[in-house]
Amino acid sequence: MRLLVSVRAEEEVAAALDGGADIIDAKEPSHGSIGAVSPSVLGRIIERVPAEYPLSIALGDVANPRQVELAISALDLPRRIGPIYLKVGFAAVTSTYAVAELLRTAVQAAAGHSACPHIIAVAYADYSLTQTVHAESIMAAALDAGCAGILLDTFRKIGGNLLTWYPTDALARWIGDGRESGLLTAIAGGLGTKEVAGVSALEPDVLGVRGAACDGGRTGGVNSIRVAQLRALLQPNSGFLQEAGLPTPEIGSRKA
Repeated sequence: MRLLVSVRAEEEVAAALDGGADIIDAKEPSHGSIGAVSPSVLGRIIERVPAEYPLSIALGDVANPRQVELAISALDLPRRIGPIYLKVGFAAVTSTYAVAELLRTAVQAAAGHSACPHIIAVAYADYSLTQTVHAESIMAAALDAGCAGILLDTFRKIGGNLLTWYPTDALARWIGDGRESGLLTAIAGGLGTKEVAGVSALEPDVLGVRGAACDGGRTGGVNSIRVAQLRALLQPNSGFLQEAGLPTPEIGSRKA
């Protein structure tokens, strides 16, 4: 299992890495659950992340295929040793067919990009509040489109966390379904130290945090001590870390 820490600026990268983050995620929390950072900020973040580390980039919620194509083609990404993941959400997209079309467009656009990034479909546990389709439908669409993985997150960061919407038994089933499908399966959504140890026992591939890793919540700054405390709560890595301890996993390698 790997710990993903979201950073909003280049100054936070060192703290995340020093604390033991396995994946660095570029995200602007003031722009929403998976808000995108500006191109200039993204460039500076990438410069601080060692080339062998997996890099995740939030692209935000998309509404039409053209928006997806432009968002991916505009990314100035260097070729890296570690994989690059692009997170795409679908708030306010009410049709399962439309979500599937957006994901197919994203996978095709990523395949044509020189950096060869991988698409992660974002499903919201609180989908009823975002006027989008439920998480199981997005998982099916992600598998059909050829996505690398899926993230179960929360759209709203107040009034509860992931477990408010997906109790442990439901979350375990969701993670199991993703694993059986061969998708890289990630969870996030306001998880704090009280929840991390418990949900890590369900063995998702990736557990993502922002607020719990920061002083002052998700709009504060990443603290390496907080990251280290979260890292210590996770179940031991099971075969994902490669030689020399570098977090460079293969994707989609657990087909049923």
